[in-house]
Amino acid sequence: MSTAVDLDTSGAETTDAAAGDVETVRLVNGLSCELPASSPLAKLLKSQRTWIGPDARQRQRILNAARSVAIVGASPKPQRSSYFVGTYLQQSSDYRVYFVNPNETEILGQPAYAGLADLPEVPDIVVVFRRGSDIPSVVDEVVAAGAKTIWVQLGIWNEQAAHQGEEQGLTVVMDRCIKVEHARFHGGLHLLGFDTGQITSRRGGR
Repeated sequence: MSTAVDLDTSGAETTDAAAGDVETVRLVNGLSCELPASSPLAKLLKSQRTWIGPDARQRQRILNAARSVAIVGASPKPQRSSYFVGTYLQQSSDYRVYFVNPNETEILGQPAYAGLADLPEVPDIVVVFRRGSDIPSVVDEVVAAGAKTIWVQLGIWNEQAAHQGEEQGLTVVMDRCIKVEHARFHGGLHLLGFDTGQITSRRGGR
């Protein structure tokens, strides 16, 4: 059994194959090679990230254009990163913030909704705090709700879901903290995410 996959300029993609199968890796220059699916090289190519999302300026434009944000996987527990991000967005942004968690009724003094379809409006950005394996189903929910951007939080990665979202017309941001991104575009953070302590009169992004 043989499977063919494409290799782009930024890395490689391979398809799942049973042990002992041979995979054909096709390069962008037209050349191809075959290698055992269980080989270290095949595993290395499969683990590499090849998807590239919006750059910094594009992310800034996404944040500036948004008026509402829904947090999927929001938690009422202060030790959870979703709680911290939710608090920041409530206090330091002009967004209308919605919390989505079917197991809760209230988070940060606001009602918690069972799903995106239950929100009073279609959010401009859907921020996701879920396991990487859950992202494909969240992508489907975002598309069904009519939202245009899915923002998968820092440390969460599912390349297949990123492609899946883009194929369905979504703008996809992945493995980025929306709190850090929003703050640094206001001059409060260094580009690497460190607090600069600066107060500036320069007009930044919203």
